[in-house]
Amino acid sequence: MSSADVTIRRGTPADARAAFDVSMAAMRDLLGRQGHEWKLDPESFWTTFEPYLTHLAANAAEWWIAQDPSDGAIVGYARSVERGGLFELSEIFVRPGRQSAGLGGRLIERAFPFGRGEVRAIIATTDVRALARYYAAGTVARFAMASLAAPPKPAGATDLDVVSATLDAAGEFAAIEEAVLGYPRYADYPWLFEHREAYLYRRAGRSIGFAFFSATGQGPIAALDPADQRAILLHLEGRGHAAALESISFEVPTINEVAMHHLLARGFKIDAPLNLLMSNVPFGKFDRFISFAPAIVL
Repeated sequence: MSSADVTIRRGTPADARAAFDVSMAAMRDLLGRQGHEWKLDPESFWTTFEPYLTHLAANAAEWWIAQDPSDGAIVGYARSVERGGLFELSEIFVRPGRQSAGLGGRLIERAFPFGRGEVRAIIATTDVRALARYYAAGTVARFAMASLAAPPKPAGATDLDVVSATLDAAGEFAAIEEAVLGYPRYADYPWLFEHREAYLYRRAGRSIGFAFFSATGQGPIAALDPADQRAILLHLEGRGHAAALESISFEVPTINEVAMHHLLARGFKIDAPLNLLMSNVPFGKFDRFISFAPAIVL
């Protein structure tokens, strides 16, 4: 069946699990083609990740499903999120066996249309076929994104005041994120505060950074001064140790030399494969930012 024979329609919450299964099949195929071992258990990952996928479904800027009309099976999907002028392609997956036939291009045209967003961004895999589509969509690879993981070790005290925060403090988080990334994520803060521990970091009463922590994923994390990331990361690693996590990981822009050097010196390892941050124009201060994990959106 050609790409033209596939029905493209808007996604609905009822499509969430079937779309997730397509993403797992596509990622397993990609890792196999790149020579990487598949370590993920889709069922347990779905159980862990369903709350965020539900949030994405409810707050997507665009969400389009590719469906086989002969049996109704979902064979691909693409979704994007929008935060003010930041327009981000969060996911695009096509089931193996249906790839390289133009379907990915049709989905991107709908989920990531030209002319939308001051900044157009993608956290992209290194699949060369997909990269060609992303360049065609007007984005350029800026730097790699690395997942650094290790069993957490205890960490000593820092020179920062660590404040557990609630949604009432979202304005302070937004101000820091706007200064660092350029675009606060107002639609995401309620979810983040509900599902992750939220911390403000202060010095002499002034908020200088924030972080979100959970057993299932870290981030986003931002600091006004790159040097303060060391203390923030030590605090989060200590939280991971106190929570008896087997492993803690961070999604780090590789141009963030403070975080990269700090974590590698602490024994963290870079997991394969790397991703790429792609955008139509340079933006943000990624030397002091660590993105949301798992690596779907910034």
